[in-house]
Amino acid sequence: MSLALYNTLHHRLEKFQSIKKKKVTIYNCGPTVYSYAHIGNLRAFIFADLLRRYLEYSGYQVKQVINITDVGHMIGDLDVGQDKMENAAQKEKKTPQQIARFYEHAFFQDLVKLNIQPAWKYPRATEHIPEMIKIVKKLLKRGYAYIASSGSVYYDVTKFKNYGKLSGNSLEQLRAGHCTIINSEKKHPADFSLWVINPKHLMGWPSPWGSHGYPGWHIECSAMSMKYLGNTLDIHTGGEDNIFPHHECEIAQSEGSTGRKFVNYWLHTKHLIVEGEKMSKSKGNFYILSDLIKKGYSPRAIRYLLLSSNYRQQLNFTFHGLDDANKTLAKLDNFVQEINRSTNLPTKSSQNISLLIEQTRENFQRSMDDDLNISGALATIFNFVKEINKIKEICLTDRQKINQIMFDFDHVLGLNLEHNIRQVKNIPNNIKQLIAQREKARQQNDWNKSDELRKQIATAGYLIKDTSQGQKISQKN
Repeated sequence: MSLALYNTLHHRLEKFQSIKKKKVTIYNCGPTVYSYAHIGNLRAFIFADLLRRYLEYSGYQVKQVINITDVGHMIGDLDVGQDKMENAAQKEKKTPQQIARFYEHAFFQDLVKLNIQPAWKYPRATEHIPEMIKIVKKLLKRGYAYIASSGSVYYDVTKFKNYGKLSGNSLEQLRAGHCTIINSEKKHPADFSLWVINPKHLMGWPSPWGSHGYPGWHIECSAMSMKYLGNTLDIHTGGEDNIFPHHECEIAQSEGSTGRKFVNYWLHTKHLIVEGEKMSKSKGNFYILSDLIKKGYSPRAIRYLLLSSNYRQQLNFTFHGLDDANKTLAKLDNFVQEINRSTNLPTKSSQNISLLIEQTRENFQRSMDDDLNISGALATIFNFVKEINKIKEICLTDRQKINQIMFDFDHVLGLNLEHNIRQVKNIPNNIKQLIAQREKARQQNDWNKSDELRKQIATAGYLIKDTSQGQKISQKN
């Protein structure tokens, strides 16, 4: 078995092979920190986290970079209009720096709540201006860029023969006005900004082309990714809306400046819809993480729903789906809690359980190796749970094996199953005393006292289940 990924660059499934053996470099397009990340944004970051976790599960060392865009991203993603950071600063009557730090902090809080592992680096665009200027100089020197009458610097897309290879856009289509707005400074309507001279902009830096300018959106990712990960990256991810113009432009300027291939594998997450409709504020279905938490949904359930379908499939985000996610998590929690009980265990290990574990691991990896087929991987786990639940007696050694495979899978899924088990295993002494008192009441057929103690235990956050093996306790979700 070996990992295969769908490469947007070639529009096909390709066997993954890293540049360096068992080492992977990943660049994930990060947030533009002018507002809170919505659930569509968060799906892309959960996918990136799933990808990283599975690579680590597969034995790779992963070096992951997620950038912070805090300047230069225009409303509409083109070269005209107002900078998103500047627009937010004016609306909220703050400085762009205040806006950036506030929403950057909110973004990191979302990552923690959703159990997304920290990246190796989170570079800010505003802290890498010299690196961007250096690349622009190289592009001018190599003939890929030109200085306009205003002093702004543009990339000449006609000089890069492969422009459009990622998105499928041809220069003829773009010249006809597709996805572009005519700018008299540009030689070709699809030429894009590398450096913008604008004395009125709230943020500006000195450059060889003017005393007050700022970088184009696309040049930021090229500068930050190549600084930390090298001229050629193993994997670059983003939402499907990043394919054009952002990632197309990244390829052109990066390869134009280095003469080397920029990225080997491009992976893009499909758009998310809500209750069957496009997410928008006007429809009232535009959600950020805190909105859903206020409605009573846990970040675990939100994470589960956002990762439960393949990243290249459109996800219909529904509240019914969130309710189902809660039920599924409760079943998984209950399963691993039951496995961690040690009442009346047999001593002999079962060959059938060992074979089931081996087959389950193979099936899980086979699904995940198929372009991160998470649906197939989850189905494998649920089938494993079903089969184990059919077995009445499981020895301690087999329980430990079951624990191990579930926690190995959870390293990929990030659902914190092991953390929940540890909480249940460390039952407070006062709860243990109530459990013991209730068992004594049951033995004496004092059912009124038994029920009263059950209520006290439930009030404290624990549930009692009476079985043929005795009382079993689980923690409320």
